[in-house]
Amino acid sequence: MDLFLQQVFNGLTLGSVYTLVAIGLTLVFGILHIPNFAHGALYLIGGYVTLMVMTATGVHYFIAIIASIVVVAVLAVLMERLVFHPLRNSPPIHDKIAAIGLVLFFEALVQLVWGTEYLRMLTPFDNNISVAGVSMTSQRLLVIAVTFAVVVLLTLFLKKTMMGASILAMAQNREGAFLVGINANKVAMMTFAISGALAAIAASLASPINLVFPAMGHLVILKAFVVVIIGGMGSIPGAIIAGLILGLTESMGATYISNDYKDMIAFLLLIVIMTVRPKGLFAKGVY
Repeated sequence: MDLFLQQVFNGLTLGSVYTLVAIGLTLVFGILHIPNFAHGALYLIGGYVTLMVMTATGVHYFIAIIASIVVVAVLAVLMERLVFHPLRNSPPIHDKIAAIGLVLFFEALVQLVWGTEYLRMLTPFDNNISVAGVSMTSQRLLVIAVTFAVVVLLTLFLKKTMMGASILAMAQNREGAFLVGINANKVAMMTFAISGALAAIAASLASPINLVFPAMGHLVILKAFVVVIIGGMGSIPGAIIAGLILGLTESMGATYISNDYKDMIAFLLLIVIMTVRPKGLFAKGVY
């Protein structure tokens, strides 16, 4: 029983990281209809910025995360303005090619500046806690708690603010949103900024557990796309539920089947759910 509870906790931690990354992806797709393959690059930069700010200045972990959020959010907005916005009337394949180019560029930039080594991020939350026979680190608890807080704050932002209402309106009916005077450029920039901020938070929380390295965005972004597809393209509730399902499934599979097949489980789960519900758990709608 203790082993089972341990894996539930580990699965919630893993699922929380997937959820944060997938929400950013699903926001961009649901509102702008762009499958942002470059989202993994934002996750990558987020981890490195947090680590380097802590190393270079000695500031507290949380201050470094805030700095990372700002840097990656600005980078995401620049990505939208300089790359995706000019391609809005181009054939759909063009933005996908551009996104892949961005991934390659940022990975090469990281390797040029910081090298190819695996780097460890030290935080104040590395102590172990035991509750009801379940051993956990404060960092893993922090991942779950911050993810919960971010989801609540994002929900309040989308439902209680004018900009949030504009984002939801764009997701529900683009033409209708244009007709009532919603500024599509502002909505696009805000959506990418939120997406980048979520990627930075996810990377900053996961890096002390998984290390920081140039390819850290690859597997995470693949899993995030699996989450988005399972949850329903453009659905935030779907991304949250699917992220937790995937995290728990991987954790249980690694323990009770084999750790060698952990990454394969995500894609087997995708096949099973797509067979039962081809449109995902939530067919449409950001909320």
